[in-house]
This record gives sequence, C-alpha cells and structure tokens, in this order.
Amino acid sequence: MSRAFVFPGQGAQTIGMGRDLADAYPAARAVFQEVDDALGDDLSGLIWSGDADQLTLTRNAQPALMATSIAALRALQAEGITVADHADFVAGHSLGEYSALVAAGSITLPDAARLLRIRGEAMQSAVPVGVGAMAALLGLGFEDAKAVAEEAAQGQVCTAANDNDPSQVVVSGHREAVERALDIAKERGAKRAMLLPVSAPFHCALMEPAARAMAEALDDVEIERPTVPLIANVTAQPVTDTHLIRSLLVDQVTGSVRWRESVAAMADHGVTEIWEIGAGKALSGMIRRIDKSIATRNIGTSADVTAAKEAL
Repeated sequence: MSRAFVFPGQGAQTIGMGRDLADAYPAARAVFQEVDDALGDDLSGLIWSGDADQLTLTRNAQPALMATSIAALRALQAEGITVADHADFVAGHSLGEYSALVAAGSITLPDAARLLRIRGEAMQSAVPVGVGAMAALLGLGFEDAKAVAEEAAQGQVCTAANDNDPSQVVVSGHREAVERALDIAKERGAKRAMLLPVSAPFHCALMEPAARAMAEALDDVEIERPTVPLIANVTAQPVTDTHLIRSLLVDQVTGSVRWRESVAAMADHGVTEIWEIGAGKALSGMIRRIDKSIATRNIGTSADVTAAKEAL
C-alpha cells in the first residue's frame, strides 16, 4: 500500500485543538513549547483556551495549525509511525505545505513557526482590509470557475485561487470583482456561491507584496532535501530539489492551490491511502470527492493515533 500524509490549511483552526495530544504525548506537548519559544509568544495558550477571533487572525492561525499538525505527527512517531517508513509523499493545503516540509525534515519546526508568522502578517498587510475578498463557487468545475473569474475581473484582479475538488473552486481578488463573480457563477449554474469569512484575498496577484516578504524571509532559512517527495501546491508535481522548494514557497503566495490535481497526482503515483494530520477533516472530504478509491484517515486526537497504530 502506498500512503501519503497531508496537512490542513487555514480555516481548520478551533480553540482546544491539539490539547488532547499534548496531554497524552510529551513529544506533542514539546512541539507547542518549541513553537512558543520560536515566536516569543504564548501561542499554545491562545490555541487551547484563548479567543476564537484572535486565533482566526492569519498571523496566529498559520503557525497554530502547523504546530497542531506536527504535534499529531510527533504522537504518531512516539508510536513508531514515521514519515520515512510509512509515507511515500507529503502535501499540504496552502500553509499546510510548511507542515508537510517540517514532517519530511526539510524545514525545522522553529523556522516554520517563524516563517508562518511572517507569512501571516505579510498576507494580512498586503491588501487593506475590505479591499479584497474570496468566495467559494460550488457546483462549477475548475475551467468554468476560471472563466467566471476572468469575466468578473473587468480590469481588476479576480483569480481562481483554490482548485479544491471537482465541485469546489475558490476565487480571490478585489472585492468588487469577487462580488461580480458570485452573480456570474449563479447565472452559469453554480449550486452555491458565497463570500468566505477571510481577512485577505489569498493566492492571487494582490499578494505580491507578501510574496516578496517571503522571498526575503526564506533566503535566511536552511532547507534540506525532504525524506519523501512533496507534492507542491503550485505545480501539483513531486519535488525534492531544495532550490525548487524555496522558489515554489514564494510562488505559492500568489499562485493557485492546485489541490484537486495534487490528489490526482498522488493517485497516479500509486497512493491508495491518505492520512490527514492535524486539525479538522476538510481535506479528507475533498479527497473523497476527487477520488473515491483513496481511503482516508484523520489524525487529530490521541484516539486517532491509537486507531492508526492498531490499523497498521
């Protein structure tokens, strides 16, 4: 059996995530402490008992979700389940790509925490609040959603930003253009078209200032060859070359998240089982809609870790 480990992105965060893992596994608790130390911040306190609105802020949500994913991974490792021995690929949705690279030994945990804090702040400050927006178009395929975005742009930015699964595409750009896309999508037969509760228009050309900030931040970080290939967001192809990983992490800020194609690529490489490691179950739902033949498993609690160990 060929298996991939995948890591969730923004939107999966909840107050209390990872607490059970930290209580059950010292290795998981150590992850949260290491992230707190790297940021000089009590992020774990916010994650476990803080204010949901504060956790949702991009600067907090991004390192918090990565910490929770790596805590779950370290719990698996404590039970003898490792990336090197039990996964053939890693992948992550947007910020989850950093979690995937930590999992594969390519970026250190402290570096990933600092990079995601910079990434979150840079993405938030790239566009003034209210200028940009994102919307989910449900029931349209990618090419149709892309055509909707192009028609809605009218000289502004409107891009098909997340190709999540065959029935869900997210568009991103200037608020007026995205609102036009909602109307056009409904005219084109979308089942639903709705604005998303996000603080900035991610994965579009408006994020160019954030891409420049990440290029500068990544210049100071050591990137090692991953133990297993990463399926990259912006190419939906396996990558192990460290120079390419560095440039793809910059491209990812403005580029589309090609999740549907990434899952298809894993299937083409023989993957029959995908474990979603960290908070929530959003990726597992997308994976089932992309390819029903792929088995999914969620690893977000100590009970999930136990069940995974027993299943192997």
